[in-house]
Amino acid sequence: MVEWFEGPKPVRFFTRLLTLANLKSDSIVLDFFSGSATTAHAVMQLNAEDGGNRKFIMVQVPEKTDEKSEAYKAGYENICEIGKERIRRAGQKIKEEKGLEAEDLDTGFRVLKLDSSNMKEVYYNPEAYEPDLFDSLTDNIKDDRSPEDLLFQVMLDLGVSLSSRITIRNAEFGMRNYSYFDVADGFLIACFDKDVNEEVITEIAKKKPFYFVMRDASMADDSVATNFEQIFETYSPQTVRKVL
Repeated sequence: MVEWFEGPKPVRFFTRLLTLANLKSDSIVLDFFSGSATTAHAVMQLNAEDGGNRKFIMVQVPEKTDEKSEAYKAGYENICEIGKERIRRAGQKIKEEKGLEAEDLDTGFRVLKLDSSNMKEVYYNPEAYEPDLFDSLTDNIKDDRSPEDLLFQVMLDLGVSLSSRITIRNAEFGMRNYSYFDVADGFLIACFDKDVNEEVITEIAKKKPFYFVMRDASMADDSVATNFEQIFETYSPQTVRKVL
């Protein structure tokens, strides 16, 4: 029998379900209809009770809230916004209630939204050709995409967990400051800055990441493009390289 909940699902009920499921301490719990994120609340509660490190994935269409509702008046225009705030408050409350017992409890989460590819459409019919077409394709990435957009697409492509630790690192070379993403303690390094020269490539290669990703348009000049592979063959031949 399927039981329908007219309002928010009770946390104690879901915590009990998770307990009965006999989940491992590092299980991943997926809820395709997360609503106000009660399942996420229950997962954090259970982790606080038994010291587990379970993770959750909440999926929810951004359904608009009723303009007459208290949630809408409070500034939550869709259900996803309610769920995000629920997770923040629930995590904070659990830590306050458990005190030192929940000192290492991970209540962090990331919010990702579905979108189209970051890459431009590069196929044109002859009648769609324009004189400046080739200039527009010098950079094959859509103009409105951020470095974070590129990073998460790369992580999906390479099968790197989206919950991996991401650190933005800065380095100074000559008169320039560069930044790059360090994912999972050097497992993946991605640099999407402009005018990346051979010195930057060399320093990254010396870190010996498992994956390294950069934009083709990021290379400072043809010399970088020519020597890119050789630099990695010299310092980190096992690194899997990918150029967008």
